[in-house]
Formats: sequence, structure tokens, C-alpha cells
Amino acid sequence: MRSPFLQLSLLLAAAAVLATAPWQLAHGAGECGSTPPDQMALKLAPCASAAEDPGAAPSGGCCAAVRDIGKHQSAACLCAVLLSNTVRHSGVQPEVAITIPKRCNLANRPVGYKCGDYTLPSLQD
Repeated sequence: MRSPFLQLSLLLAAAAVLATAPWQLAHGAGECGSTPPDQMALKLAPCASAAEDPGAAPSGGCCAAVRDIGKHQSAACLCAVLLSNTVRHSGVQPEVAITIPKRCNLANRPVGYKCGDYTLPSLQD
């Protein structure tokens, strides 16, 4: 298990590299338009602690990032981000991360959406 400091350092290093890369509009053929899921995953850096601890309340920044991706992209994009190499190598637990939209009380989340081996929970789950 990686230390929180190491995880934060890796996320910040990746964000610094991508900050110098040209950003493209999200209008393409992939799940997240022309933005690769691994790049989109960096927008969810504020969700790091909530993605590891099912009892942690997601921060306002985390919920805003999830809401923004869900609103401007799709459930397929959020799923692709969840299953991306960036998320997988960061130590995030997918079974915990998939509960973040519920913990953020996002009303328009696609309840029951299948994402690999995971299903987006309802309020009762």
C-alpha cells in the first residue's frame, strides 16, 4: 500500500506534466471525447481519500469534479476513468470509488450503471 504522501506526489507530478500538454475539447470518438480517460482521471485528484475510504465524506472539490465529468461527459466516461491505468496504479479501490457519486448525493447519477465488475449503487445500497 502506498503512503498518502507518495500518492499525492504521483498525482501532482502527473498533473504538472499534463498541465504543460495542449488541452483538447472533449468532442471525439472515445468515452471522454478526445480527452483520454487517464488524463480525465487527473481531474478527480480531489477524490483520492474518498476513493480509498468508504466512510470518508467526499470534499466539495471532489463532488464538483465528478458532477462536471458526469454533466459534460457521460457515465461511460466516468467508468473509463474508474477503470483507467492512472486510477488502477494510484491505489484507488474501484469498489469504493464507484460509491462517490452516491456519497456526493448527485441526483442525476446513472443508478445501476454497470462499469466492468462494478455497479453504481442506489440510495438504498
